[in-house]
Amino acid sequence: MKTTLALMAMLTAATMAEDSNMKTQTAILGGGCFWCVEAIYERMPGIISVTSGYAGGQTPDPTYEQVCTGETGHAEVVRIEFDPATISYDKIIDLFWDAHDPTSLNRQGADEGTQYRSIILTSNEEQARLARESKERAQAKYKSPIVTEIAPLETFYPAEDHHQNFYRDNPMHPYNRAVIRPKLEKLDKKAAE
Repeated sequence: MKTTLALMAMLTAATMAEDSNMKTQTAILGGGCFWCVEAIYERMPGIISVTSGYAGGQTPDPTYEQVCTGETGHAEVVRIEFDPATISYDKIIDLFWDAHDPTSLNRQGADEGTQYRSIILTSNEEQARLARESKERAQAKYKSPIVTEIAPLETFYPAEDHHQNFYRDNPMHPYNRAVIRPKLEKLDKKAAE
């Protein structure tokens, strides 16, 4: 009986350890066009999925056309599901500062409007703390103040299907060739330094 209980306890501990290793976490980030941000994070080890969508505003279940008016309050964002055993939330946020211009208010390149603002939406106080600390560290890289909004996530709305995996599914699209590919090459070059 004692051996059976010990064996059951070992199996339960092993199952719990396996379950805890299988848990994923999410990060919600906006840094301009969600096609760009999605393409950057899809390539990283430990990223399970990246979903383009809308968050940070007041309009329920918005469409792309509604968000483009700037009247919904939503930003184009991505929801990143990741394996914290492979990549940390800190590492995801640290890359965020290099992936766009966090000092540019309500615009990235030619994309202009509140829907393109720099934003980190957090799921809990730990994420909020890590995001604030990372922002403080990142500020040393920039002469202008970082304007990135850090706020609690209320609701994430997935974007329409044709916005998902846009770079991967449309490599010859002019936006991908002119904007996203050079951005990815710049990040690759920086990572190799």
